[in-house]
Amino acid sequence: MAFGYDLKKEEEVKEYVENLGIEYRFGCYKEKKPEVCHLLADYLEAIKKDFVKAATVYKTNCVDYKYGKSCLKYGNYALIGRGRDKSDTSEALEYFERGCELNERTSCLHAGMLLTATGPASTVQRDVPKGYNYLKKSCDANDEMACHYLSGMYLTGVPKNVNEFNPHNPEKNKNIEYLIKPDMKQAFALAKKACELGNIYACANVSLMYKKGDGVAKDVDQSKKYFELAQALQKAHETTKELKFQLGLEDKK
Repeated sequence: MAFGYDLKKEEEVKEYVENLGIEYRFGCYKEKKPEVCHLLADYLEAIKKDFVKAATVYKTNCVDYKYGKSCLKYGNYALIGRGRDKSDTSEALEYFERGCELNERTSCLHAGMLLTATGPASTVQRDVPKGYNYLKKSCDANDEMACHYLSGMYLTGVPKNVNEFNPHNPEKNKNIEYLIKPDMKQAFALAKKACELGNIYACANVSLMYKKGDGVAKDVDQSKKYFELAQALQKAHETTKELKFQLGLEDKK
């Protein structure tokens, strides 16, 4: 039962869902509550599958009501081209930056990744110092992926000219100019933080760094500890995926 409805009956489910939409519209348009506007957009996205309207609400809620989560969602829409004819990476970056300014840590992560990305798929002007600051803000707010990403930047270094970097020839790389120089101590500290926040790959890196003595004193026991932690996180992740799959099957029965 929810709000007096019997959710086992199809007609009452439909009525409940429609009334939910009415409540969200009232809370957003009449009461002007940003958190309810975001719920309305989620409702339009998940229940109504109206991505165009959802995008409009996310965008308006970001710009007018300064709601960081809506900035992130609209940025994601722009990035993948949802609710529009094609993607727009520049607009996505703009809204990720807006979200980051509103302390939405995943927005900071996405902005940082776009600004530091390389390769033909990247359509945003590379700006490593700016992107680094976004990633650091996200990591400081305990986003495990941002900490892991930053750790990777310190592991290999970030070359000024990516075409000069050769991952198979470390000796040659010593002579190139870096925007961020390789720093194993920084890489280790960030990997350890990312691991403690639950990043599987960071835990594996910490284990390896303890084993090799990269950025930290060699310690076989610590290496084993973090290897086992990575395995435990991997198993938990697989269990969660399996449970979600089983629930999905049950929903289809």
